[in-house]
Amino acid sequence: MSIPEREYKAQPGRRRLRMLFNITFRDSPSSFKAVQFGNGLKTAPHEYTADAHPSRSSLLVASRQNTHSPSINKFMDENNATQHCSKPHRTHKPRDGKCEPADPANTVTDRLNALLQSSGPGYILSLCANQSYMLQAPLNFAAPQQEISTLGYPTGDERAILVVNGPVADGQGHTTAVNGVCLTCSGVKLRNVQIDGTRRGAPTTEGGGNIEMGGENSDQLIEYVRSYDPRSWSCLHIAEGSLNCNNATVQNNDIGPCGSDMFQQWADGISMSCRNSVVRNNMIQGATDGGIVVFGSPGTQIYNNTIWQTLLGGINMVDYEPFSGDFTGTIVTNNTILGGFATDSQEPSDVKGNNFQGAIIKIGIAIGPRTWFGDKFGNNISHSGVVKDNQFGGALSYAIAITSAHNFTVENNILVGNTSFIGARGPNCSETDSVPAPAPFIVDSDTTEDIFLQPGFQTIADGDALTCVLPPNGGDYWPFGTNPSNTSHPTSAPTPEGGTAPGRTAGIAVGVIVGVLTVGLAVWFIRKWALKRAHSKYLYGATSNLDK
Repeated sequence: MSIPEREYKAQPGRRRLRMLFNITFRDSPSSFKAVQFGNGLKTAPHEYTADAHPSRSSLLVASRQNTHSPSINKFMDENNATQHCSKPHRTHKPRDGKCEPADPANTVTDRLNALLQSSGPGYILSLCANQSYMLQAPLNFAAPQQEISTLGYPTGDERAILVVNGPVADGQGHTTAVNGVCLTCSGVKLRNVQIDGTRRGAPTTEGGGNIEMGGENSDQLIEYVRSYDPRSWSCLHIAEGSLNCNNATVQNNDIGPCGSDMFQQWADGISMSCRNSVVRNNMIQGATDGGIVVFGSPGTQIYNNTIWQTLLGGINMVDYEPFSGDFTGTIVTNNTILGGFATDSQEPSDVKGNNFQGAIIKIGIAIGPRTWFGDKFGNNISHSGVVKDNQFGGALSYAIAITSAHNFTVENNILVGNTSFIGARGPNCSETDSVPAPAPFIVDSDTTEDIFLQPGFQTIADGDALTCVLPPNGGDYWPFGTNPSNTSHPTSAPTPEGGTAPGRTAGIAVGVIVGVLTVGLAVWFIRKWALKRAHSKYLYGATSNLDK
């Protein structure tokens, strides 16, 4: 049906531009042409095509078909830039209530990676709460400021779970859920998700951590993430790039368990190798290698973290590579490190009890390569860090151990609650090394210099490879006390068939049916009124939008 021509006069806007348009609808009501007769600058006509869907309230100019007026062209270019008129605009925020589903599971990895690759800077990949995403390969950030998160930013068990589910054979295979080390990954964010590495007691698989971030980038953020059971060496790794990774923030995460306490089957909680970064307010449970391993990372602040359960080390400042032992400006402060506590029943007269898992932290904070690696790095040292105001409790072998270190400041670190220092020479200790007796604070005076130490440090003659000590094989050696709990707990591995449970799927189906019936009834009553109003409302919106 032909729609008669109507003439509209645009009101003068902020640009002081008055235009007269003759708007003629084409045969299809979905588009129209607007012919400009005059603009006060030139009289040559200009024709534009635009979407004329009645539900739109703005004039969406699709193409310019005449370029006689530079002034008008400039106006339309600027208006297009602010109103997103010239072509469909890709939003960088998730649509209200919209998330990318986990099903079908056999396409989920490709679907999510395609969105990251094609959507450009600032894109938010919004995942669905209470769904498990069975990944066959890592999700790869592709542009600056992109984000992967759960819709609504929940912080508990309802966070979406990214499941490392790709193949593994002969110690090789899929180990990483999220990869943010591309050359254009500055400012990317991983927020409010869970990462299940699905190791499930298997031997270590060679590869990256559950989460691989950093690289030659700056300003990345990882927060409110639960990462556990990695197949490889770390729950969360921030890589150094070409020693130019800068200003990563790792905060409010719950990490672990990570790895196994079997010999050389360990895994880190957080592995930080990025300059001028922040690691704060994280809860790290059962990271069997190091709770937080600081690879130099000059200028990095490590504070307000809580670390507990079986570990070789709580916070490690022992790695010479990749920053040649440089800890300048690196400050470890106000962290709580708790070893194992007795797990048997406490009688009124009991001071200590047994821990049936032998849970212990061997070194609360380790400083210097020799504490960990013995003479592997020769005379190399760690230098110029600060360790202060940290607190230790539970069963440990050593609260702080220092060897092969120069120019460190260690002060105001304390013991809190019930504490015991236990352990003895293990089968992996070198025959040539003398293992010092367990004690709160020890320092090897032969390999350290220019160190400012708090009172109470015990001088030892040999502090090499202290992680070879083992806890007692049973007995009442553990203090009574309690460890904190993670904000969420590991879940069993989802079935590979899909990411939603049958009960949840059925509930969604019932909800959809009820919703459709309710909406349908309402639509029947308002349909005629809406149709009558839509066309006139559109015409008003189209013309009034021209003066913006």
